[in-house]
Amino acid sequence: MVIDDSNTIRRSAEIFLLKSGCEVILAEDGFDAMAKITDYQPDIIFVDIMMPRLDGYQTTMLIKKNPRFKHTPVIMLSSKDGLFDRARGRMVGSDEYLTKPFTKDSLLEAVRKHTTARSGA
Repeated sequence: MVIDDSNTIRRSAEIFLLKSGCEVILAEDGFDAMAKITDYQPDIIFVDIMMPRLDGYQTTMLIKKNPRFKHTPVIMLSSKDGLFDRARGRMVGSDEYLTKPFTKDSLLEAVRKHTTARSGA
């Protein structure tokens, strides 16, 4: 799942992931995502930090508080690369932090790393 209020970022991530054989669910913000997460139960979630209504920190915290999804990897996406932002992401339960603009390789590496770890392969 890719949660981002930027259509450009959502489309870029979707193209990279689809070309690598992933199924992709898109959400425009945290509220949209929360409705879709229970329906689709994604294996990994990429979430933008700066979004209207429900930001990435709040969205991640809600995902991780749900017992069904507390082990689902959440990768935060942000144009900010400060230590404070990374620490705050960890505090709400994010598993990794990618700086935007991300590359195809960094996105797919995060998918490989977190889905391989979960499957035990």
